[in-house]
Amino acid sequence: MVTRVPMTVGGAEKLRAELEHLKRVERPRISKAIAEAREHGDLRENAEYHAAREQQSFAEGRINDIESKLSVAQIIDVTAIPATGKVIFGATVAILNLETDETLRYQIVGEDEASVKENRISVTSPMSRSLVGKEIGDVVSVRTPAGPVDYEIVDVLHL
Repeated sequence: MVTRVPMTVGGAEKLRAELEHLKRVERPRISKAIAEAREHGDLRENAEYHAAREQQSFAEGRINDIESKLSVAQIIDVTAIPATGKVIFGATVAILNLETDETLRYQIVGEDEASVKENRISVTSPMSRSLVGKEIGDVVSVRTPAGPVDYEIVDVLHL
Protein backbone atom coordinates (compact mmCIF):
# COMPACT_ATOMS: atom_id res chain seq x y z
CA MET A 1 0.00 0.00 0.00
CA VAL A 2 1.28 3.44 -0.97
CA THR A 3 1.37 6.00 1.82
CA ARG A 4 -0.25 9.22 0.63
CA VAL A 5 1.54 12.45 1.51
CA PRO A 6 -0.64 15.52 2.12
CA MET A 7 0.12 18.56 -0.01
CA THR A 8 -1.70 21.84 -0.59
CA VAL A 9 -2.83 22.90 -4.05
CA GLY A 10 -0.21 25.68 -4.03
CA GLY A 11 2.54 23.27 -3.04
CA ALA A 12 1.63 20.89 -5.87
CA GLU A 13 1.54 23.78 -8.35
CA LYS A 14 5.03 24.92 -7.29
CA LEU A 15 6.40 21.39 -7.71
CA ARG A 16 4.77 21.03 -11.13
CA ALA A 17 6.21 24.39 -12.23
CA GLU A 18 9.69 23.38 -11.06
CA LEU A 19 9.35 20.03 -12.85
CA GLU A 20 8.26 21.76 -16.05
CA HIS A 21 11.22 24.19 -15.82
CA LEU A 22 13.69 21.36 -15.24
CA LYS A 23 12.36 19.35 -18.18
CA ARG A 24 11.83 22.15 -20.71
CA VAL A 25 14.61 24.60 -19.82
CA GLU A 26 17.35 22.99 -17.74
CA ARG A 27 17.56 19.60 -19.51
CA PRO A 28 18.08 21.13 -22.98
CA ARG A 29 20.54 23.73 -21.62
CA ILE A 30 22.61 21.05 -19.88
CA SER A 31 22.54 18.74 -22.92
CA LYS A 32 23.81 21.61 -25.07
CA ALA A 33 26.58 22.37 -22.54
CA ILE A 34 27.66 18.70 -22.55
CA ALA A 35 27.72 18.62 -26.36
CA GLU A 36 29.80 21.81 -26.51
CA ALA A 37 32.21 20.52 -23.87
CA ARG A 38 32.64 17.26 -25.80
CA GLU A 39 33.76 19.22 -28.86
CA HIS A 40 36.74 20.53 -26.88
CA GLY A 41 38.42 17.14 -26.99
CA ASP A 42 39.88 15.08 -24.14
CA LEU A 43 37.05 14.52 -21.64
CA ARG A 44 39.32 13.37 -18.79
CA GLU A 45 40.67 16.88 -18.23
CA ASN A 46 37.67 18.86 -19.41
CA ALA A 47 36.26 20.84 -16.46
CA GLU A 48 33.26 22.16 -18.44
CA TYR A 49 32.24 18.62 -19.36
CA HIS A 50 32.48 17.37 -15.77
CA ALA A 51 30.57 20.41 -14.45
CA ALA A 52 27.82 19.89 -17.03
CA ARG A 53 27.57 16.17 -16.22
CA GLU A 54 27.28 17.06 -12.51
CA GLN A 55 24.49 19.54 -13.31
CA GLN A 56 22.78 16.85 -15.39
CA SER A 57 22.98 14.38 -12.52
CA PHE A 58 21.52 16.92 -10.09
CA ALA A 59 18.71 17.92 -12.47
CA GLU A 60 17.74 14.31 -13.22
CA GLY A 61 17.78 13.48 -9.51
CA ARG A 62 15.53 16.45 -8.76
CA ILE A 63 13.16 15.48 -11.61
CA ASN A 64 12.87 11.95 -10.19
CA ASP A 65 12.36 13.34 -6.68
CA ILE A 66 9.55 15.69 -7.76
CA GLU A 67 7.84 13.02 -9.88
CA SER A 68 7.87 10.56 -6.98
CA LYS A 69 6.51 13.19 -4.55
CA LEU A 70 3.70 14.12 -6.92
CA SER A 71 2.87 10.45 -7.52
CA VAL A 72 2.13 9.88 -3.81
CA ALA A 73 0.67 13.32 -3.07
CA GLN A 74 -2.80 13.67 -1.67
CA ILE A 75 -3.59 17.19 -2.83
CA ILE A 76 -5.93 18.92 -0.41
CA ASP A 77 -7.77 22.10 -1.40
CA VAL A 78 -8.65 23.63 1.96
CA THR A 79 -10.80 26.28 0.26
CA ALA A 80 -13.19 23.51 -0.86
CA ILE A 81 -13.68 22.30 2.72
CA PRO A 82 -16.33 24.11 4.78
CA ALA A 83 -14.78 26.10 7.63
CA THR A 84 -15.92 24.75 11.00
CA GLY A 85 -13.41 26.51 13.24
CA LYS A 86 -11.44 23.28 13.59
CA VAL A 87 -7.73 23.23 12.69
CA ILE A 88 -7.08 20.95 9.70
CA PHE A 89 -4.32 20.42 7.14
CA GLY A 90 -4.03 23.45 4.85
CA ALA A 91 -5.79 25.84 7.24
CA THR A 92 -4.23 29.12 8.31
CA VAL A 93 -4.31 29.42 12.09
CA ALA A 94 -4.06 32.59 14.16
CA ILE A 95 -2.77 31.84 17.65
CA LEU A 96 -2.17 34.07 20.65
CA ASN A 97 0.89 33.49 22.84
CA LEU A 98 -0.67 33.71 26.30
CA GLU A 99 2.63 34.78 27.87
CA THR A 100 3.61 37.59 25.50
CA ASP A 101 0.20 38.53 23.98
CA GLU A 102 1.82 38.16 20.56
CA THR A 103 -0.44 36.87 17.78
CA LEU A 104 1.14 34.52 15.25
CA ARG A 105 -0.32 33.20 12.02
CA TYR A 106 0.71 29.93 10.38
CA GLN A 107 -0.53 27.80 7.53
CA ILE A 108 -0.25 24.06 8.11
CA VAL A 109 1.30 22.49 5.01
CA GLY A 110 3.15 19.41 3.79
CA GLU A 111 6.78 18.82 4.75
CA ASP A 112 8.19 20.01 1.41
CA GLU A 113 6.15 23.22 1.51
CA ALA A 114 7.21 24.39 4.96
CA SER A 115 8.89 27.81 5.11
CA VAL A 116 9.38 29.76 8.31
CA LYS A 117 9.82 32.97 6.27
CA GLU A 118 6.39 32.46 4.71
CA ASN A 119 4.77 31.35 8.01
CA ARG A 120 4.11 27.88 6.60
CA ILE A 121 4.74 25.07 9.09
CA SER A 122 4.98 21.36 8.39
CA VAL A 123 2.06 19.18 9.43
CA THR A 124 4.63 17.02 11.25
CA SER A 125 6.07 19.88 13.34
CA PRO A 126 5.39 19.95 17.10
CA MET A 127 3.36 23.16 16.67
CA SER A 128 1.13 21.61 13.98
CA ARG A 129 0.68 18.38 15.90
CA SER A 130 -0.50 20.43 18.89
CA LEU A 131 -2.96 22.45 16.79
CA VAL A 132 -4.54 19.94 14.38
CA GLY A 133 -7.96 18.81 15.58
CA LYS A 134 -8.37 21.70 18.01
CA GLU A 135 -10.91 24.52 17.62
CA ILE A 136 -11.15 28.29 18.01
CA GLY A 137 -10.93 29.15 21.72
CA ASP A 138 -8.93 26.04 22.65
CA VAL A 139 -5.64 26.52 24.51
CA VAL A 140 -2.76 24.31 23.41
CA SER A 141 0.60 23.78 25.05
CA VAL A 142 3.54 23.44 22.65
CA ARG A 143 6.83 21.98 23.79
CA THR A 144 9.73 24.21 22.77
CA PRO A 145 13.44 24.01 23.60
CA ALA A 146 12.82 26.76 26.18
CA GLY A 147 9.95 24.83 27.75
CA PRO A 148 6.20 24.62 27.16
CA VAL A 149 4.42 27.63 25.65
CA ASP A 150 0.65 28.07 25.83
CA TYR A 151 -1.28 29.41 22.83
CA GLU A 152 -4.95 30.17 22.36
CA ILE A 153 -6.43 29.47 18.93
CA VAL A 154 -7.91 32.81 17.85
CA ASP A 155 -8.97 32.06 14.27
CA VAL A 156 -8.94 29.28 11.67
CA LEU A 157 -9.07 30.37 8.04
CA HIS A 158 -9.48 28.35 4.87
CA LEU A 159 -7.55 30.54 2.43
